[in-house]
Amino acid sequence: MRSLTVVGGGVELAVLEDGDRRRPTLVFIHGYPDTKEIWTEVLVDLVDSFHVVAYDVRGAGRSEAPRGLRAYDLDRLADDLLAVIATVSPSAPVHLIGHDWGAIAGWEFATLARFDGKLASFTAVAGPSLDQVSLAVRELLAHGRLLEALGRLYRSWYVLALCTPGVPTLAWRMPNPVRRWRRFLERAERVPQGQAHPAPTLARDATKGSNLYRRNIPRRLLSPRRNALARVPVQLIVPTGDRFISPVYYAEAERYAPGLRRRIVSASHWVPLEQPAQLARWVAEFVQDSEARERNGGACSSDTARPGSSPGSAGPTRASST
Repeated sequence: MRSLTVVGGGVELAVLEDGDRRRPTLVFIHGYPDTKEIWTEVLVDLVDSFHVVAYDVRGAGRSEAPRGLRAYDLDRLADDLLAVIATVSPSAPVHLIGHDWGAIAGWEFATLARFDGKLASFTAVAGPSLDQVSLAVRELLAHGRLLEALGRLYRSWYVLALCTPGVPTLAWRMPNPVRRWRRFLERAERVPQGQAHPAPTLARDATKGSNLYRRNIPRRLLSPRRNALARVPVQLIVPTGDRFISPVYYAEAERYAPGLRRRIVSASHWVPLEQPAQLARWVAEFVQDSEARERNGGACSSDTARPGSSPGSAGPTRASST
């Protein structure tokens, strides 16, 4: 793959790209505490048909790690993505794919007018919209359903730890963090042996990456946007074995993303590592459908994928729960 350096918002970002730039461009954003390398197996399956791009978010991998919480604001992350798009696909919108925090940020980007003409579609993998999560919990609390609201939040206990100053730094001072994290992914998260490749910068990435949570989650949960509708077609991939994000976080997604395509995958939170081939197929199908719909000038229609009727599916697989 070709290595690039892109400056977004005054921060140097490490970017990898491969494939023919004349084909549709796919841009991949990783989550916490990963780097762009989490997408390696997915990109291998897509590069023959698409122009594929992945980059380290600010604070991770080979990208710069600015100081201060404000530097990790969602607005700054949007600046970064716009800079990447301007470099790798200046004349055509890109298809965005995000995992974990990359999906959380992607939900934000998909609702912003500043990305009109820059994004063609968005695929969220194991990552909800902060607005949708906050509004759903507020609605439960307004109806006195406190226990149900707490039940929705219990899997995300780690968010409180990441938002507490000093805790991430102490937690990632463990001996041999890369080996321990790889062992966790293999034993607890069912990631195939040899598929987990934490970067040597894991401890720094995890510590700096906590700024994404501290800067954005409390502010957005306290002040959610009530009319944050997706401005592009959205595909949502929900892993049934996610121990960190409850499936109920996605319960109202169709309200905010007209024509949402929902996929259910039998996998852990780390879908790109555990099910890269299936993920690549779904991304390819969705991108091709979005491109065809744009060529035909058609509006988004409801094509939510249900078990047994996945649009464009080549047949039953373990991942599609059919």
